[in-house]
Amino acid sequence: MNLGNIIMNFFRTYFTKISAETLGWLAVILLNCTLVPTMLALMTGLSDRTPSLDIVGFVWGALILLFFRAIVLKDMLNIITIGSGFMVQAALMALILFK
Repeated sequence: MNLGNIIMNFFRTYFTKISAETLGWLAVILLNCTLVPTMLALMTGLSDRTPSLDIVGFVWGALILLFFRAIVLKDMLNIITIGSGFMVQAALMALILFK
């Protein structure tokens, strides 16, 4: 096997799996971060408008489905990422509610 075949074999077998997993993890992070700017604006008094309930419901619904998917696949990185995102969002909501 020459070097060109080894490189092509790497891209065919490993690179696509690494890329797909990374993109999935980045999607989870983006979903977790969608409501943070609005919550921070509410906490600091820059805005008095809460995000609409349907957007919050869809984001949390997507995160819950991805969380259950990670549990079924035993994907610890996504379980930890989504779980910590839930905790941060719940803490921010509690700070807004009990302010």
